[in-house]
Amino acid sequence: MKFYVVWKGRETGIFTDWNTCNKHVKGFAGAKYKSFKTRVEADAAFRGDSTTQAKAPGTGVKSQKATVQSPKTHTASEVSALKFDTKIFTDGGCVPNPGKAGSGVAVYRDEIVEELWYGLFNPQGTNNTAELNALFQALIMAKDDMGKGKSVAIFCDSKYSIQCVTQWAVGWKKNGWKKKSGEIQNLELIKEMFELHQSIKDQVHVLHVNGHVGVEGNELADRMSIVAIEAQESDFTRYLEDIDVEALLAMRAG
Repeated sequence: MKFYVVWKGRETGIFTDWNTCNKHVKGFAGAKYKSFKTRVEADAAFRGDSTTQAKAPGTGVKSQKATVQSPKTHTASEVSALKFDTKIFTDGGCVPNPGKAGSGVAVYRDEIVEELWYGLFNPQGTNNTAELNALFQALIMAKDDMGKGKSVAIFCDSKYSIQCVTQWAVGWKKNGWKKKSGEIQNLELIKEMFELHQSIKDQVHVLHVNGHVGVEGNELADRMSIVAIEAQESDFTRYLEDIDVEALLAMRAG
C-alpha cells in the first residue's frame, strides 16, 4: 500500500489510493502531491517535519529539509484534515499551579467522540505532571488501538510533555538520566513513558495543538481535567454520563 500526500489540490490530506488522490489533483492548477511507502513518512511530509516535498511527477516541487527544534503546532483545520482511525486528545489541569491537579482524555474514532476519561487527581500536583499523566494514558490507549490494526494520532497541548518523551529523553537516557542544567523533574514518570513510546514510536503520531483555539477534542480533554479535580478522582476513570458535547464545552475551562 502507498500513501499519497496532497499539499495543494481540491482537497488536501493523506490518501491511501491513487484514484482518490488523482481526483483531487488532476487538472488542478499548481497541484502538489507525492506518494510515500509508509504512513509515518506520509504524515511527517504532510506536517512538514522532515524531508517533505520531494519532487513529484508534474509538480515541480523541489526537495526540502527542515530541522525541527520543537513540535509543529496544528490548527483545528489541520487536525481535521489528518486521516487517522483514532484521534486521542489529552490535557492536564492544575488549580493553582502547583495545587490540585487532574488529567483528561478524549478519544475519537472515525471522527466521532466515543470515550472521555478523567482522573489521576493529586492534591499537591503541577500542571506539567498532569499533562504528562494524560499523555501517558493516551500512549497506553494508542498501543491498544494499534494492536487492533488502527492508525492512531495523539494531540497534546503541552510541548513540554511531547518533547520530554519524544526528544529530550533520548539524550537524558544516554547520559544516565541526567542533564547538565540540573534535576529532571517527573523523572520516573518520564522513564516509563519513554519506554512505552519507544516501543510504538514508528506507528503512533504525537502532535501538538494549542489549547482553547477551537479544537473540540482538546476542549473536551480540558473539561475532563476539571472534572477530575472537582471529583478528586485518583483513578483514571471513564466518563459514563451521556457525552453532550455542547453541555460539556459550556463547563468551566481549565
